[in-house]
Order: sequence, then C-alpha cells, then structure tokens
Amino acid sequence: MTTSDLPDAAVVAVSARYRRGFADLVSSLDAAQLAAPSLCAGWDVRTVAGHLVSALTTSVPSFLVQVLRARGNLDRAVDRDARRAAGRPVAEMVAVLRERADSSFAPPGIGARGPMTDAIVHTADVTVPLGLPFDPDPVDVRIALDFVVGTVPLGFTTRRRMAGLRFVADDAGVARGEGAEVRGRGVDVLLAACGRPAVLDRLTGDGVATLAARLTGR
Repeated sequence: MTTSDLPDAAVVAVSARYRRGFADLVSSLDAAQLAAPSLCAGWDVRTVAGHLVSALTTSVPSFLVQVLRARGNLDRAVDRDARRAAGRPVAEMVAVLRERADSSFAPPGIGARGPMTDAIVHTADVTVPLGLPFDPDPVDVRIALDFVVGTVPLGFTTRRRMAGLRFVADDAGVARGEGAEVRGRGVDVLLAACGRPAVLDRLTGDGVATLAARLTGR
C-alpha cells in the first residue's frame, strides 16, 4: 500500500512542519556552519537555505524567464535562483520560511509531494555534514519515498539510478522497486535515492555497490 491517495492538504501540512523546522535550524547556525559544504554538490548550507526560500518566493513566470536566460538548463536556473536568494540576510530567509511555511504552491507537473520531499531532503543535506540530529517521522519519509521511488520525478532522481534496485526502509515500512536490495533507515534510503553518496555507508544490501557506482561514477 502506498501513500498516493493521501490528500494534498495533508502533504502541504507536512511541508509546513519541515519548513518551520528548517527555519529554526538555520537560525541556530553560526557563520562557519552556514558556509560549510552541504550534501548538495556545489552548495554550502546557506545556499541550500536560499533554495528553499526561492521555492517560496519565485513565481512560475519569473522562473521560466530564468530558465530561458540559462538557455533551457533547468539545473543552472535553479542554482542561480538559490544563490540569489542566499544573498539575503539570514534573518530575512528565516522569516520567509516561517511566514510562507503553509504555502501550497508546487511546480507544474510535480505536485504537493515535491516541495514536501524537498524540505525533508534538504534538511538532511544540512544536518548530515554538520553532524546535527535529524529524525524525520517515518510516516513522512514513507510519503517521500513513495514519491521518489514510485514516480521517479524529474529533479529528484533518474530511472538509470533506480533501475534494478529495491529500496527498503524498515522504520518507514517501505519496500519499493524490484531487484538488488538497498536497505536502511528511511531518511538514508531517501537520500541515497536522491543521489547523495555520503549516506551509502549507512546502508546494507547487495544493491548498495551498484548504487554507489552509479552515484560516484566508479
């Protein structure tokens, strides 16, 4: 049984909770922590915060203009938008995350589960390298895993990465996909599925080596 029938309003409520939690996290960090590398390649912690802020402040028409300026390169447009937002004062970014936490906006074609998954994954992108605790509710992680593994959404993962693998999160009660097993705590399985090699040593199963090769190119 998956979470595909969960009402969007319930998913938005989960997003709001993690956005507020991320705001609290960012407000607690010092300058060195904000400048530390995150799990997102090329982004420091502050830029991750900028990305979550830009997702709440950039309109679709504005973003489409940025995509055109990036010559159709979606990743480059997202990167520029995140860096632009990251230039705001930290207190301002925190205020946006709190004030707009309940936003139900979702990029066209992605749906409510996209922003929710973004909030969970990016919180881990910050807490893992900083060695800070982050224990998302396994029920929430299940929603995100059903979204990522079940639909292979653009911007989160790729069919090549997921092919021939079965992702198992015991704490979230999730087993999705067919093939060699990748098993672990739900949030770590989610991060690996979203392309974060830093958590591979937390996972077990005969599919981990295959996934590692795909993520690292080795």
